[in-house]
Amino acid sequence: MEDIDFFYEKGTLEVCTLVNKPTNRFTKFGPYIYGIVAFHNGKVRVPCRLTDLILNNKEIELSSLEGRNVVPRFRRRYAVKQSEIIPTISLAFTFADGYYPHQKYEVTKPKKEYETPGIVGYGVYVSKFRIKEGAMERSIPFMDEDAITAAVEAGKMALIHSGVDSSLVGKVYVGSESNPYAVKPIASKVAQVLKLGEEEKIDGLQGVDAVDTEFACKAATSMFKDATSLVYYPGASTTYAMVIGTDNSQAAPREEPGGELDLFVGYGGSAFIFGMQDVIAEVEGWYSCTSDTPDFWRRALEPYPRHGGRFTGEPAYFKHVVKACRKLMAKLNLQPSDVNYFISHQPNVGFPIKVAKELGFKEEQYMLGLKVSKFGNTYSCASPIGLAAVLDKAKSNERIILVSYGSGAGSDAYSLITTSQVEEKKRRQKFTVQHQIENEHIEFVDYNTYRKFKLGL
Repeated sequence: MEDIDFFYEKGTLEVCTLVNKPTNRFTKFGPYIYGIVAFHNGKVRVPCRLTDLILNNKEIELSSLEGRNVVPRFRRRYAVKQSEIIPTISLAFTFADGYYPHQKYEVTKPKKEYETPGIVGYGVYVSKFRIKEGAMERSIPFMDEDAITAAVEAGKMALIHSGVDSSLVGKVYVGSESNPYAVKPIASKVAQVLKLGEEEKIDGLQGVDAVDTEFACKAATSMFKDATSLVYYPGASTTYAMVIGTDNSQAAPREEPGGELDLFVGYGGSAFIFGMQDVIAEVEGWYSCTSDTPDFWRRALEPYPRHGGRFTGEPAYFKHVVKACRKLMAKLNLQPSDVNYFISHQPNVGFPIKVAKELGFKEEQYMLGLKVSKFGNTYSCASPIGLAAVLDKAKSNERIILVSYGSGAGSDAYSLITTSQVEEKKRRQKFTVQHQIENEHIEFVDYNTYRKFKLGL
């Protein structure tokens, strides 16, 4: 038997059949394609399910699918009872010439050691399903996706982009407010699936510190400074640290309390790897602020969050974002003209534009990182998606100001300066933010399908 990596390798769908009437736990999927995928010219064959397909009332020519290359996907497996653990699986596939391209994971030897730590690689994952209402498009998880699957997909992209050996990632933080579990971390699953840290095969353990974090929409960006400090401190012996923000952003149906969020929420994951080798954006500085503001909240055992009404705008979002940004710029003696790109948390289109103008930034400085109209409010992934969109396009020696915001409330402001390697590493990432905006395989669904997908299996 050959050794096959069912996570990174590309296979071929040899034969397939349409399962019209799923049984048992697959009934929520409706009709789906089941088949055999061959690896290494047929030396290894595995059974599989094709995912990301809506087949209701669609006529499909199965022979047209056979022979096409497919890519492994990490997905939730089937519905479970409330008392059961949620199973996930890697033996689900999508077509390699579809929305999600095949990308090789190639570990590369670092070329340069930097004196200042920073981002060495990043990745964003947003599903191909969207809902469009008015001028706003929003990303939606497929039925077998949740915050865990987005976290794994984004982490995988970050490893591919960075070329970092996953065994050298000594710490992983996952920030989310939509963990499928009330008790059980996402980070441990990410660490195991992505093989982060030294792998102890006999015991089945990963030699990595994995932790989930929580602070609403800044649950991930809060950890940027911790990851930066950790890789810089020689006593820690941590070469790389990964920070992930992931959310299947929650919202009540529109007729219920909290239903106003249903017009804005999205779905996605983002991952950033910090280190001191082959850095693409050095961390120049940061400033954080916090207050106990009753903006956004969800009590224990309640399924959906709610807004604190009048506190949401001026006393919450604007106060924290403006304070954090101005303090950071004063600390670094910066003027708006010293900044190439400004990104803030983006719960809607209006707030980030208003705050950017108040801080003195021009449209050409904030528009590239403003992606909420394409993906919706992806909560802990929202401002990081904006950062990734900027890094996708940035040139060397450009300054980026990122200001996150988490309800409850607080902001983190960061200044990053890109290096020449931001351009050198672009060839390693096909699954850019722009790819996920413009892809011809994006599927728009109606409101009922959107609500069904948000609930998932």
